[in-house]
Amino acid sequence: MITDEHLLPVCSGTDTITSMRIPYLSRWQICLSLLFICTCLACSPSWNWREVKSNDAPFSVLLPAKAISHSRKIDLNGMEVTMYMTAAEVDGVSFAVGSVQLPDATQTAAALNAMQLAMINNIHGEVREKKIIQLEDHVNATQIIAVGHAGKSTQHLLLAARFVSKGLWVHQVIALGPEKNYPPDTIDTFLTSFKLN
Repeated sequence: MITDEHLLPVCSGTDTITSMRIPYLSRWQICLSLLFICTCLACSPSWNWREVKSNDAPFSVLLPAKAISHSRKIDLNGMEVTMYMTAAEVDGVSFAVGSVQLPDATQTAAALNAMQLAMINNIHGEVREKKIIQLEDHVNATQIIAVGHAGKSTQHLLLAARFVSKGLWVHQVIALGPEKNYPPDTIDTFLTSFKLN
């Protein structure tokens, strides 16, 4: 058990705490050292944010690790389309942007709704927050924060996502992983970095 005594410096002889003097320069050096340590912890090498511009879809985004891109055919509300994925993973948290070019702009609302439902159902999720936000150029996006779990796992997963369209393109911007693995401000850094080109 740690008591107050364990937090006091060890003195020998007749030294007392009040007789101990730390030179001003040493105190300054200690402050600088602590600041340096805090900075290093905040900029952990495993969370190395870099801007990624997609070669397949019109967007850019910040990802915390080297991105991997691929594409696959999916069924989106009865439409067979190609989804272009750009993703990275750190500490079990996945960050991804999935983009689909629709053949017809009238299918946009249905496609965005299908994306949202699929992501929430994938984690048996419960929506904590859902709101409409405005991006640049007066483009609206739906932002969702949901909690759930994968399969029979009891581990709580946090889904933070934005769903947005522009022209014939629809995008899902997703961070998904154990809630305890998200460093502070990670979600905000990722979601707000997404830009439509």
